[in-house]
Formats: sequence, C-alpha cells, structure tokens
Amino acid sequence: MKLLNCCHLLVLLLVFARPALAQGNDDAPSLIKQAVQFNKDGKYAKAADKFTQALKLEPANVYANYGIAYSLMQMGKANDGIPYLEKVIKANSSLTAGAYDLLGSIYDKGHESEKAIAAFNEGIKIDPAYQRLHYNLGLVYFRDKKYAEAEKCATDAIKLDPKHANSHRMYALVCFHQNKRAAALLGFCSFILLEPQTARSSEAYGNIQHILQGGTLKPAPGETAPLASDANTLALNQAISQAAAEAAKGKYATPADQLTAQLSVIFKAVGALAEKQAGNDFFREYFAAWFYKLALSPNMPAFARLISSAANKDDYSKWLAEHSREADDLNNWIAATPRSF
Repeated sequence: MKLLNCCHLLVLLLVFARPALAQGNDDAPSLIKQAVQFNKDGKYAKAADKFTQALKLEPANVYANYGIAYSLMQMGKANDGIPYLEKVIKANSSLTAGAYDLLGSIYDKGHESEKAIAAFNEGIKIDPAYQRLHYNLGLVYFRDKKYAEAEKCATDAIKLDPKHANSHRMYALVCFHQNKRAAALLGFCSFILLEPQTARSSEAYGNIQHILQGGTLKPAPGETAPLASDANTLALNQAISQAAAEAAKGKYATPADQLTAQLSVIFKAVGALAEKQAGNDFFREYFAAWFYKLALSPNMPAFARLISSAANKDDYSKWLAEHSREADDLNNWIAATPRSF
C-alpha cells in the first residue's frame, strides 16, 4: 500500500511549521526538515534519528511524531510508530487525518482489519475529502473480500481524485469480483487510460480480453464463482455478451481493428442500456455515458490502439509513429470531454 508521500509531509512542514528565523541546524524545525529529506531519499534510519532528536527538544511536535511513525513503518517497525501517531491524533492538528491514514495502514499491514477499518473511518469523519483514506479503506475491504463495501470506497476515491489510477483499478477489480462485467470492463479501460504501459495495465488488458470472451473472474480455491444478482447487472452482462457476439461476426485486418469494433459496439450498447436504468448514478454518468460518447466519436481506433498498447508497446510505438495526429485527436477529445458524477 502506498502511504502518505514524504513530499507531502515536507509541504506540510513548510506551510505550517513555525518560521526558522535565527535558528541553527539543531533546532526542532531544522532537524525535522533534515529528517523529511532523509525519508524522501529512502534513508529511514537516519530520518528516525533526526526525528528523535527533534522530539527531545519538542516532544509534542506533531510533524516529528508523524514523521518518525512513517520512518519506523518503512524500517519494518510499524507497531513502534503507533504511540507517536496517537500523540498526533490527540493534538487535533492539521495532521490528524493523515495520522489516522497512517495508523490504519499500520493495522492493515499487521492484518488487523477491524482496527484498520476503524482508523480509516475515524479519519474520514474528520476530513471526508481526504482521498487516501477512502482508497486505503477500500483496500482493506477488498482484501477481506467485502467487495460491495470496497466498490463504494473506490467510487468515493475516484470522485475525490479522478486521476488516481489505483482507485480506477480497484473499482474495476471489485466489480469484476462481483461479476459486474460492464463496470469492470469500463473500469479497466479507464485505468489503462491513466496508466497505459505498465505490468498492471497489461494485467488489466488481460482482464478486458477475458470479459470480451465471455469469461468471469476465476474463483480462488474453496470459493464459488461470483453471481450477478440484481436486474440491472444481469441486463448489462447480457448486453456485453450480445454486443461481443455481434462484433465477432466481422472480419478484421488486425487485432486492433477487432478490438475497435468490439469496444465500439459494447460502449454503445452499455451506454444506451444504462441510460434507461435507475440507480447507480455514478456508473451511469461517469463510466457508461462517457464511453458511449467516445464510441460515437471518430477516436475509437486510436483508443483501441492505446488500450492494446498495455499488452504490446512495440506495435503501438510503430502505429504512433505513423498516426500521431489520431493520437493527438484522442487526447484533445479526452481533454475537452469532462466526466460527470
């Protein structure tokens, strides 16, 4: 789990810490600044030492308490950081929500799900707009196989930060685990748009192909296959199956041409059907309606090439060298077409 970034801690220090006028290198703010830099450089033991020195001078300093907890976690001593975070939480400062986030991550790392969930929820009460709390809470639910709860967290996280690729990936995966094939497919496509050529995007592309071929997520040993139960999901799953079957009747010069046809037909079918359904406004507006607009645009060939680049970078590079205008047109369309909630 990716935790609160050290750069963010440095920003908090620069904004909120008292001015270091006429101070040397051994005052608490200067020691904290040095420690933050050590954390950024991955030198966590040295950072912890500097934070310890700062705490000897100012035991209640929330930045030092938070920072040493972060350093200790990175050193594999996560539980040792809990008392420091408790001090931050009691201080009720600008770092309180972040302290709950880090505390929840420590509990999650130790496989203490209930404590992690409680910590993340307390942080959300204090700062509902703290995106990482929603995302990290969703990860705990995901690992505990509470997929409906994880889906809500992923939805909230995307609303707070639509460009957070991890939240899109989590949304797609938890929907896939619930056999919500339309939501999973559009979620994976959305994730690849944000993170197009990584090992994770290659995995997402494999999941897309599995969905296009009519597959569902393979259950883990001892589990049963997920079953779609509500009428809306069943109808959307059926729409994907029918659209994929329709696209399969055609003959295509390249796999990218086939993917263009498959996704075009599916986006149109899902968009038209979702518009008639009640409930799940987020899926209908943010995913189905937006991809429906994309399918009606002239940018689907470039989109399909970008999606398939997750599995074959070399082919995409060759295509891009000869079709840079089409790629630019797609990027311009994306920038000019906002997604609503």
